[in-house]
Amino acid sequence: MSEKVVGILGGGQLGRMLAASASLLNQKVIILDTGEHGPAKQIIAPTEPHLAHLDGSFADPVKIRELASKVDVLTVEIEHVDAAALEEVRLATEGKVLAIHPSPSTIQIIQDKFRQKQHLSSHGLPVSEFVEVESSVDSISEAAQKLGLPLMLKIRTLAYDGRGNFVVRNLRQVEEAIAALGGRPLYAEKWVPFSNEIAIMVVRTVDGEVQSYPVVETVHKDNVCHLVLAPLRSRDPSLPSKATSIAENAIKSFTGAGVFGVELFLMDDGKIFINEIAPRPHNSGHYTIEACETSQYENHLRAILSLPLGSTALKVPSAAMLNLIGQSSSMAEITKTKDVALTIPGASVHLYGKSECRKGRKMGHITIVADSDAQLRSRLRTLLQSLPENYCPPGEIDLYAPAAMVPGSGFSDPNPLVGVIMGSDSDLHVMLPSARILDHFKIPYELTIVSAHRTPDRLVEYARSASTRGLRTIIAGAGCAAHLPGMVAAMTALPVIGVPVKGSTLDGVDSLHSIVQMPRGIPVATVAINNGTNAGLLAVRILSAGIPHLIHSMEHYMSSMENEVLGKVEKLKEVGWENYQVKRS
Repeated sequence: MSEKVVGILGGGQLGRMLAASASLLNQKVIILDTGEHGPAKQIIAPTEPHLAHLDGSFADPVKIRELASKVDVLTVEIEHVDAAALEEVRLATEGKVLAIHPSPSTIQIIQDKFRQKQHLSSHGLPVSEFVEVESSVDSISEAAQKLGLPLMLKIRTLAYDGRGNFVVRNLRQVEEAIAALGGRPLYAEKWVPFSNEIAIMVVRTVDGEVQSYPVVETVHKDNVCHLVLAPLRSRDPSLPSKATSIAENAIKSFTGAGVFGVELFLMDDGKIFINEIAPRPHNSGHYTIEACETSQYENHLRAILSLPLGSTALKVPSAAMLNLIGQSSSMAEITKTKDVALTIPGASVHLYGKSECRKGRKMGHITIVADSDAQLRSRLRTLLQSLPENYCPPGEIDLYAPAAMVPGSGFSDPNPLVGVIMGSDSDLHVMLPSARILDHFKIPYELTIVSAHRTPDRLVEYARSASTRGLRTIIAGAGCAAHLPGMVAAMTALPVIGVPVKGSTLDGVDSLHSIVQMPRGIPVATVAINNGTNAGLLAVRILSAGIPHLIHSMEHYMSSMENEVLGKVEKLKEVGWENYQVKRS
C-alpha cells in the first residue's frame, strides 16, 4: 500500500468506516477529532508515536495545521471544517508533498448550500429555483411570492440530515421559521413535489476522471435517511443512465479527488433535480461495503492516494441498508434490532461505538444482501418488524417490504423474478402449468395479459421496463400469429421463453413455426406446443445460473421424476400390463 500518511478531519462513523478500509490496506492514518475514544479512533491504532491521533476540533485552524504537518494527504469525513484554514494550508504548502482532497475550494462551495446551488446552476445542472433571503418577514414573503408556497427555507451552512430546514406552508409561519432557524443566513428553494429520492455515489480521481456506483432509492424519515434500496427499480429503463449522467457532470464541475454523494429528486414526469452534494463518503453509500466489489470507503482512499480505482459494480443482485436511529437515551431498541439481524441470512451489522445513545442519533446501520428483490424484501421485512411500532408502523413496512404472495394464491408477487404473459385469457389454461412449476420452486412471479396486437403500447412498456423492474426472464405464450414472444424478445435483453398455444386450426403448428422462426439476433427459447410445464422448468434453470440453490432444487425435482418412473416399472412388474392402470394427468 502507499507509504503516504492520510490525515482525516473528523472521527465519526464515516471516519470509522474509512479507517476500517485503511486498516485492511495497511494504510497509515491520523485522525483529528475531539476525545480519545471516538468512533474512528477505536478502529485503527497508531503504529508509531508520530502517527498518534490528534485530540481537538476538526474546525480548529491550529489543529488543522498541526495535522497537515504530520501527513501527506488531508481529507474530510465531514464538510463542516474550516475551509479557509485548509486553503491557507494549501497555499503555504504549494509545490510540496501535501495534497488536500477534495480541494478547499470545493469544500467552501459545497458547505454553503446557496453557493452550491449557484455553482450547479452556473454549470447548467438541473436544480430547483432558489433565491437568497434575509431573516426578515418581508424578504421571505417576497421569496414566497416569487417561488410560491410551500416554500423551503434552508440555512446556508452547518446543516445536515434536514436540520436547518423549514417548510413554510403559509405566510403566517414566517416568524416561526425565522425563530426556528436562529437568525442564520438563509436562502429559499422552490418546493419540489418529488415522487422519489434517489442517490448516487461518484468517485473522482486526481486527474478528474469519474466513476459511479449504481443508482439507489433512499427513503427518509424525519429528514434522516431511513432506508437505501439498491439498485433503483423503475419502469423507466433510461432513468439510471440519465441520473448517472447528471451526477457525474456535477462532480466533474468540482476539483479534488475522493467520493462524493449526490442526492437527487425524481419527479413523476421523469425529470430529475439535484438536491444536495456531499464532498465525502455518504450514508446512501454504506451498502457498498457488502454489496459492491469495492466499497465507497476503499475507493475514497484509492482516489486521494492516486491508486487505481476499484470496480463500483454490484456483486449481489439486490441490497438494502437500514439506519439504526436512536429512539431514546437507551440502546435497548438498537440492541433488539441488532439481535434480530444476527438471525437473518445476508445481514451485516455495523455499530458505530458512540459513547451515548440519543433520540435521532445515528447509532449504526445494517446491510442486507440477497439473491433477488423478493428474498431481500422478505429479510428486510423481518428486520423492520423489530423496530418500535411508533417509529416504523405496519403500513410503512408493507410499503417497503411487502409480504410475499403465498404460492398458489393466484395473485402476482410484488417483487417478481419471472414474468408470465399471454396474448389472451383463452391461453390461461396453457400458462397455468408454468405458474404451478414456479410455485413448486418458490420463485416469485407475475402473471398477466399482454396482447401484441391489441395492446401494443402495453407490450412496449412491459418489455422495455422488465429488467429495470427486477425481472430476470419472461415466459410468453401465444397462439395463431404468435408474435408476442418475438416482439418481447426484440425489446428486452432478458431471456424469453416462447410457448406455442394450440389454436382452433392447424393444431398450434402455426404458432410453433412463428415463434421458432425468429431472425438472427433475436433469440426466443421455444418449448413444445402447449407445454407450459417445460417453460416453467426452463425458467427455473435459467435463474439457477445466478441463484445456485435452484440447481439443487432442480436436481431433487429430476430425482423425483426418476423415482416416479421407477415406481411405475415396479408396479408394471407386479400387476402385469393387462391389469396396469395408466393415470392420465
